[in-house]
Amino acid sequence: MRSKTRHRLISIFIAFIWIANGLFCKVLNLVPRHQQIVARILGNDYSKILTFIIGLSEIGMAIWILSGKYPRLNAVTQMFIVASMNALEFFLAPDLLLWGKANAIFALMFIVLIYYNDFYIRKKIALQK
Repeated sequence: MRSKTRHRLISIFIAFIWIANGLFCKVLNLVPRHQQIVARILGNDYSKILTFIIGLSEIGMAIWILSGKYPRLNAVTQMFIVASMNALEFFLAPDLLLWGKANAIFALMFIVLIYYNDFYIRKKIALQK
């Protein structure tokens, strides 16, 4: 598979993950556990609206990914957000996570995928030109 095609497919996959978590889990509240995590970390008073805003932000991240604008900034932002969110959840709400503290492994895999896609494959594409 050509590097450009691989990069595009991985980008779509990453965007899909952000959309699924943002739209289905948070905006539509199909996974109430996400609102419980927000309540645990940020407090119960505004957890519903904050979860909704976080969901919209995740959808915005997917749109940013698909736009291709400022890809390195986007990748670094994604990696920082995923690492930060998962660190908070690891220490403050591990009992609410789907795989408990093992969620950190999946977060790390996602961060590695983002890095691979936007720093390794993108560089390979640039060298092929």
